[in-house]
Amino acid sequence: MIIRSKTPLRLGLAGGGTDVMPFLKEYGGCVLNVTINMYSYCTIKPTDDGKITFIAPDMDQKLVFDSLSVLPVDKEKLPLHCGIYNRVVKDFNGGKPLSFTMITYSEAPSGSGLGTSSTMVVTILKAFQEWLSLPLGQYDIANLAYQIERHDLGFKGGMQDQYAATFGGLNYIEFYDEDHVVVNPLRLKSWLKNEIESSLIMFYTGLSHDSSKIIEEQSKALDNKKSLDAMIEIKNQTRKMKEAVLRADMGMMAECLLANWEAKKKTSAVISNPKIEEVYNYAINHGARACKISGAGGGGFMMILCDPCKRYNLIKSLNELGFGLVRTVDFVDSGSKSWRQYED
Repeated sequence: MIIRSKTPLRLGLAGGGTDVMPFLKEYGGCVLNVTINMYSYCTIKPTDDGKITFIAPDMDQKLVFDSLSVLPVDKEKLPLHCGIYNRVVKDFNGGKPLSFTMITYSEAPSGSGLGTSSTMVVTILKAFQEWLSLPLGQYDIANLAYQIERHDLGFKGGMQDQYAATFGGLNYIEFYDEDHVVVNPLRLKSWLKNEIESSLIMFYTGLSHDSSKIIEEQSKALDNKKSLDAMIEIKNQTRKMKEAVLRADMGMMAECLLANWEAKKKTSAVISNPKIEEVYNYAINHGARACKISGAGGGGFMMILCDPCKRYNLIKSLNELGFGLVRTVDFVDSGSKSWRQYED
């Protein structure tokens, strides 16, 4: 028997940063995000050799342990894999060690701004859920992924990625506390889904961001009036973006995207940089209606909205910049999935 899972990555359309403590607990956070046809994958092959093997070809890493109840966690060597295993064995397997080979990879690089780390946590948890028949609903998986990543392993970040990966689709997510999250699926009209997909360009800046510094600054927003005002503006623009989507107003969506990006830059000095500004200005000057970095900022993918009739020429122009990957994406409605394959 082989267990597999796949989990979609997400685009952060609006609200990123308001899902970070302590802002969300004090003011309540909200985000609008959508999952796309880029995935993180996990395969588990149960073994009886008394070994645990983790293989991550996209990171060029391989770890082998004797089967233990608690694995050592090295933050430079697949810490997510080890941390998830430790929590699963402790909470769901009575402390009894497991023996298996796990192979994982993501279709986007770390630091891409598409929620790669949290999506990987969810897809590994989903595979364990399938293998061990764990009684976990969607909210349970998302919250457990958050607890492992933020508390067990101590990685800084928000809460939106775990819920986006687990639920999938276009969601307006409200955050009130770590244990009080409400996922509101939005029904996108078929023509509007096609219109947005036909208007969207993803430009990978070639910069892999380190979100920890940005998140740390955003977590201190309550101590800085300028940052706090910017965070509140981001929250307000997120509500407007939701309204624009429900009204199928592309012009309003572009305005909200621009306003959200301008407000986001005020929350931290490292959200933008000369290279990002170069891409932004270049895209706007070559026909883009709006641009915004997906995720915490500092690098990763830039979302670019344009007239569908201008998309081909804009893609051609962006390729002429000579750096960064240009691609298109489609939205996906489903979140994390798992299944079993029985070998002959």
